[in-house]
Amino acid sequence: MRRTGTALLAARATVAALTAVAALTAVAAVPARAQGRVPGGNGLGHCTGTAPVVCHLDVAPGTYRVRVLLGGGAGAGATAVTAETRRAMLAETPNAAGETVRRGFTVDVRDPEGEPTGATGNPGLDLAFGGTAPQLAALQVERVRTPQILLAGDSTVCDQAGEPYTGWGQRLPQYLTERVSVANYADSGEGSQSFRDNPALFPALRSRIHRGDLVLVQLAHNDKQTDRDTYRANLTAMIEGVRAEGGRPVLVTPIVRRWFNPDGTLDNGTALLVNGLGVDLPAEVRGLAAEQGTPLVDLTALTRARVEELGPEGSKALYLYDEKRDNTHTSVRGATEYAALVLGELRAQKLLPSRSFR
Repeated sequence: MRRTGTALLAARATVAALTAVAALTAVAAVPARAQGRVPGGNGLGHCTGTAPVVCHLDVAPGTYRVRVLLGGGAGAGATAVTAETRRAMLAETPNAAGETVRRGFTVDVRDPEGEPTGATGNPGLDLAFGGTAPQLAALQVERVRTPQILLAGDSTVCDQAGEPYTGWGQRLPQYLTERVSVANYADSGEGSQSFRDNPALFPALRSRIHRGDLVLVQLAHNDKQTDRDTYRANLTAMIEGVRAEGGRPVLVTPIVRRWFNPDGTLDNGTALLVNGLGVDLPAEVRGLAAEQGTPLVDLTALTRARVEELGPEGSKALYLYDEKRDNTHTSVRGATEYAALVLGELRAQKLLPSRSFR
């Protein structure tokens, strides 16, 4: 399940509300306060274009709080923001003619910027202000340290470089305020063993954990021939590693595959991730979470309910069936809906303070 593609940094839009000159003159660079001065002094970056407005800031890897002033144009605006490798940072936000709206979000800038074993991408921080009528009036950036959500997973979770492939972890940041950041270490093609073993994956993720950080682990799709004991041992080792760093592990069962029975249900092994050795992987995750006292996001159950609700025809839009005859990888819509399901569980289980949610 490895997907590759050319990094796409700009969200598409059809109506421009600002000129390129206006966008450039409206950008204000602000040095960091609590965590030291952002490299580049008063020349942090520049923005070009109109639809989208694309901004590049020459900063070192780190966590950056971005505060934006949207709107202010002669007509109504509607602006969505993506960062780095197509990460959704802000859902489309409307403003009336002449009105301005303040929003903030936090971006994890790292190298590589997308999948840990993928292409390096562009150094620094890249932002794209798209939507149906993007309007950018001002931009402030500072380096900070915030609580984190770190993600361990496969191609259904990762920051996918090329359209139309989209991981649910790529769509998660838009639901969060500037008080928390998302560091997505999910990588295409990884199972529980390879994710543990690769220095760019779990070891790198573990080195980023600060006390209290959440670490969400969804690994099953590529454990096609992993026996039960090995699978449980790998997940247990990751739970222990996260706890050793002061983090809080959260086990996540895998999203379902869109593979229907004739009666319109998903109760077959292909859809519900029973592997080639007969190991019911979601069931093992549920059992291990109970044994280890680890919070559980039962994304298998949640996505199964959604896919069955939409049925064989309607659920095609959640996956890449029409584009690729792919019933495993999600579209932008599917990844967005599944990210919202994850967020709903984080909120319901009170795993983050209420102020963390947008």
